Amino acid sequence: MGKRITIDPITRIEGHLKIEVEIENGKVKDAWCSGQMFRGIEIMLKGRDPRDAHHFVQRSCGVCTYVHALSSVRAVEDACNITIPDNARLVRNLIHGAQFQHDHIVHFYHLHALDWVDIVSALSADPKKTEALSANASGRPQKSDYFKAVQDKLKAFVGSGQLGPFNNGYWGHSAYKLPPEANLMATSHYLEALELQAKAAKMHAIFGGKNPHPQFLVVGGITSVGDLTVDRIKEFEDIWKETKDFVDNVYLPDLLAVASFYKDWGAIGGNNASFLCYGDFANDALENDKLMPAGFIRNKVPVEDMNTEKITEDVTKAWYEKGDAKHPFQGETKPIQGEVTYNTDKQYTWLKAPRYDGLAAEVGPLARVLVAYGKNAPGVQALVDSTLKKLGIGVEALFSTLGRTAARGLETKIIGDAMAGWLEKLKSNIAKGDKKTYQSWTMPKTGKGFGLNDVPRGALGHWIEIEEGKIKNYQYVVPSTWNFGPADAKGNKGPVEKALIGTPIADPSKPLEVLRTIHSYDPCIACAVHVIDPHTNETYKVSVI
Repeated sequence: MGKRITIDPITRIEGHLKIEVEIENGKVKDAWCSGQMFRGIEIMLKGRDPRDAHHFVQRSCGVCTYVHALSSVRAVEDACNITIPDNARLVRNLIHGAQFQHDHIVHFYHLHALDWVDIVSALSADPKKTEALSANASGRPQKSDYFKAVQDKLKAFVGSGQLGPFNNGYWGHSAYKLPPEANLMATSHYLEALELQAKAAKMHAIFGGKNPHPQFLVVGGITSVGDLTVDRIKEFEDIWKETKDFVDNVYLPDLLAVASFYKDWGAIGGNNASFLCYGDFANDALENDKLMPAGFIRNKVPVEDMNTEKITEDVTKAWYEKGDAKHPFQGETKPIQGEVTYNTDKQYTWLKAPRYDGLAAEVGPLARVLVAYGKNAPGVQALVDSTLKKLGIGVEALFSTLGRTAARGLETKIIGDAMAGWLEKLKSNIAKGDKKTYQSWTMPKTGKGFGLNDVPRGALGHWIEIEEGKIKNYQYVVPSTWNFGPADAKGNKGPVEKALIGTPIADPSKPLEVLRTIHSYDPCIACAVHVIDPHTNETYKVSVI
């Protein structure tokens, strides 16, 4: 038996998650994902007015709040056969695009970069050499004085006996490969991104009223008709332009610079699973044409059409009453009553195990980029191919932790660029006097519908059944359930459990490599990884940031 190691807590994520890994001969031999918090909002929704559902489901998360509301109103609109006006589609697309711009920048710099960037190493960097690196790598080069000021700020942290936001890292770990100057440049951009993300969040508030939990969505359209003015649209556009400039000239160059030192990770963290994408960002009212197309990739073969009838959830290894795998329309949320027991041979998580046609499927940026690449979506193949060429790696490297991280950056640009067209179309509609944002409708006595949404973390779907004008059943399957779900009745593991297996571990007491793959999925659940050495009964307690 190998060693089992504990990381407690894992931060830089949202929610509650436990990862247990077994290490043998310097590699992860087995892994288990355990969601440690029961949600149960589906139970709360029974008997309520379908028009209220999106206000409840938004509260599933304090990060990806808009996207749950969007899936919910789409589900009710599907059940009630509603087609929203063009302006509503455009504003929804813009707010959704703003979510990606904000979320992916925060993820790369503040949740994931420190898995690759050694902050303490930046203290020994030569600011003049960092200036030269910046001139070569960045689209927005900066002078040595700028980098010296950042370095002095870091030294002040260290001099005070603490590293502030960079406390408790594995600094000096042998798995870090960036030279000091690259670490200093990345640290500088980390701080710059802190300021930018606060501005980017304002895009939600301009049309959405507030952030988090925007209040502009309504079944049938949007309520922000009063904000469709020249001045308000320009306010949104100005922030979008600043954010896009950062993506093009800082984020993507940093991504390439960091990736060039970690090409070996193009063969680590792949899950050998399939990939699922619902698609999103409709280019027409009927949503037949989407910027990011829907599709399913079965074991790396050509893209298939996506069919929601093939989706099921298995509860064999989850803390729910036993039952067969069910489609979300027939889905049940029946938690085990009383105390639950963590046992990886039996039941060990509150997460169900979603499956597509019986297969575990990874969702998220990598799935979207792979599907778009396979379907030759406009501009995607050229962007992916040019990125691979710059790094000197092949397409097979996409199926990895490195590929997953790169895909997130590439789709940030793809979606950010597309926002220009939606803004121009919205301005054109307003100039022509078209300010329609809502389609009136009547609540049916009965109905069934689903709302699909591809969000920063992956495929999100909400399913609703209406009876006598009230919610009879409501189920939703979230991206982190797809990715972090457990094994199913056949023993097939979920995507993250598969991805962790085979990961090399240099130091079991500092499992930085495990964090790299976990963070590459951007889990929306707070993690606690408990690792126990069965040979010595020693439990390692490791704090990470």
